[in-house]
Amino acid sequence: MIRTPYLLFLGDAPDNLAAKVAQGIADWNPDAVVGQFRMEGCKADVGVPDMSLQEAYDKGARTLVVGVANRGGVISEAWLKVLTEAMEIGYDLASGLHNLLRDEDVLKATSARSGATLHDVRVPTVAYPIANGKKRTGKRCLAIGTDCSVGKMYTALAMNAEMEKRGMKSTFRATGQTGILVTGRGVPLDAVIADFMAGAVEWLTPDNDADHWDHIEGQGSLFHVSYSGVTMALIHGGQPDAIILAHEPTRTHMRGLPDYDLPSLEALRDMVLPIAKVANPDAQVVGVSVNTKALSDEEATKLCEEIEARLGLPTIDPFRHGAGRLVDALAAI
Repeated sequence: MIRTPYLLFLGDAPDNLAAKVAQGIADWNPDAVVGQFRMEGCKADVGVPDMSLQEAYDKGARTLVVGVANRGGVISEAWLKVLTEAMEIGYDLASGLHNLLRDEDVLKATSARSGATLHDVRVPTVAYPIANGKKRTGKRCLAIGTDCSVGKMYTALAMNAEMEKRGMKSTFRATGQTGILVTGRGVPLDAVIADFMAGAVEWLTPDNDADHWDHIEGQGSLFHVSYSGVTMALIHGGQPDAIILAHEPTRTHMRGLPDYDLPSLEALRDMVLPIAKVANPDAQVVGVSVNTKALSDEEATKLCEEIEARLGLPTIDPFRHGAGRLVDALAAI
């Protein structure tokens, strides 16, 4: 088990999107967060108190969580000094990066000397099966994005919270490092061998009651040439009954790919539905989730109204406005 509370390590993140792991934990498990640690030059801020390693430890923090998701998941030399110092103070370390803590000699040596535990949450711990495509009981909802990091996890968490509030049967199924660190369980899908990814999603979303909904954490984007594979595995392994289109309206290009334009919501709808119907002929697109964090209240409301009129689907920011209308759309299926 990962010890709480956490101190969130933002390192030298260039923007808040790069610190999305820390932001997700701060938003969805705030009781487990003492503060944030930012290195010189860090331009991210997840809205919790800035603290030194010692200050946070004295306030009860016991695990330093690497809250940065950089391209390629790399631990830099600049970070190693801070991570080593944290273990010497008494912290455990937790990370969901592809660059594993246990593969860094200095961290491994410090861990052995100090007794600190290294938690690499992006390491599969189950021998996942190859997908068989058999239809499972229960219902499943999956958010599919026009791009990476547009709010797919927030959509699933918000819808799950709304269903639980209503007394409906619902489970959030984490498939990435942030979701796993928020809930304590899940499948690190992008670290699963490709042939077993869809099978891992089947394993994660087993047979359930007929009126139970699994909210599967979305990953990547079908339009993102770097990460489309993990999205395909979620669609076919998840066999979603309901699909939510997720969008961030201020992007000018695909995340990390300046030569690739963002697709329209209509293009996403028209691409995802035939693919989803391969594994579940009854799959349908039921709503749109818009990440309006960069917009004013007036701008957010106007944009959602415009998209809803254009696509004929309930359109909201579930984190800002609540997920009620998206849950209503599921209840109508």
